[in-house]
Amino acid sequence: MRAVMAALTAMAAVTSASAFDVVEEGKLTVAFTGDMPGSGWQDGQLIGYDGEIMQVIANRLGLAVKPALMEWSGTIASVEAGRVDVMLGTMGWTEKRTEIMSLSEPIHYFKNGIMAPAGSGWDSLADLEGKTIGTITGFSFVPELESIPGVTVNLYDTSDAAVRDLLAGRIQAVIGDPPVVGYAIKQNPDWNLEFKAFTDNNPDYPLLTGLGQVVFGFNKGDDDLRQAADAIILEMWQGCGMRSIGEKYGLSDAVWFTADGENFRAGVDRPDDYQLPQCN
Repeated sequence: MRAVMAALTAMAAVTSASAFDVVEEGKLTVAFTGDMPGSGWQDGQLIGYDGEIMQVIANRLGLAVKPALMEWSGTIASVEAGRVDVMLGTMGWTEKRTEIMSLSEPIHYFKNGIMAPAGSGWDSLADLEGKTIGTITGFSFVPELESIPGVTVNLYDTSDAAVRDLLAGRIQAVIGDPPVVGYAIKQNPDWNLEFKAFTDNNPDYPLLTGLGQVVFGFNKGDDDLRQAADAIILEMWQGCGMRSIGEKYGLSDAVWFTADGENFRAGVDRPDDYQLPQCN
């Protein structure tokens, strides 16, 4: 509750949209990939799970969204360079990313896993040994994936490209964003693919097997904007608004909204006594 009140106080201090040092006055320039169910653009509005939440934030802050659709590999660099105000697209929190961006409160949690032909049953790091695995350029867990014995990692600019190679038999599995992977499988049952979350909880592979937090990345030059967004995010957690949005996009299970795992952020980009929000 203390964190919620502090964030609400920060938001109350913002009197108008002009108080933010944004790329273009009166607008929130948002970098996103267009990978559903995380993000998309339709009828002048951000859609998808991440997109709807960001649209709520922009509306509440009196900012018009200016879309900046791009490949994942360009999103973080665009924020760091100040070409956009914020990026979204099921981005996981990592300590390294706190050095180049101001990261928001989590908007949902996740466990990584393996997308593979149905019936494979692969759900552990050991199942990947000796195989050729596809993933996306810039994903935080790539170094961990590359360190698994005998694994060959193929990097792709988009999830679509990785899945095409999986269906063509050029790779044996894909490690991608769990919401994106699950949504794609649900929309395409003829692919005959499955997704299974890692059953490992291996401290040597924390990004692959630990509790993931999906966050927004803001330019460090205007932390007031991130704090104002956090106040709205925490308010949405209090009313379980996150889960209501998630149900539209297949994120209805409690696992997406339960902080069941190690809290890596306390003492890093949050106070030592920081507690992760969740929907009770």
